[in-house]
Amino acid sequence: MTEPNLADIELLVLDVDGVLTNGTLIVNADGSESKFFNALDGHGIRMWRRAGLKVAFLSGRESKPTQHRAEQLEIDYCLQQCFDKLPELEKLLEQLGISAQQVAYVGDDLPDVPPIRYVGFGVAVANAADEVKQYADFVTKRPGGSGAVREVIEYILKSTDRWDELMVRYLS
Repeated sequence: MTEPNLADIELLVLDVDGVLTNGTLIVNADGSESKFFNALDGHGIRMWRRAGLKVAFLSGRESKPTQHRAEQLEIDYCLQQCFDKLPELEKLLEQLGISAQQVAYVGDDLPDVPPIRYVGFGVAVANAADEVKQYADFVTKRPGGSGAVREVIEYILKSTDRWDELMVRYLS
């Protein structure tokens, strides 16, 4: 396996349930749904965007909380009901005119294996299925919904010398 070039990454693609959340689905008595999102991940995504990079959510499920979170964080692309994720990812990359090598993908379950194998930097969260971890270039220390996305963002930004520039606003 060749070492991914993190400096080439332009797009961060995130599964939602199990990555941005801990995978728990709360279905209320009226049929509405609730999800818990981690604030560290949210701030990390804002920092990623401040670095001039793009973000996409790629979820197998349609969910109003996911759409609301995407709007709150000004996510560039929120793709839901993607039962077969790789063709949806390929369409997005074609639309953006970027290669798979310019993408980092974070997942946790079996539908995430094809995208993880396809992109330049495939990531599994700590509590991902074993098969997902097997094909990932990087496995987080934190589980999904507990800052794993922030961990990935920091890892990429620090590895590519973009982190210090982002820290100026906090440390000056």
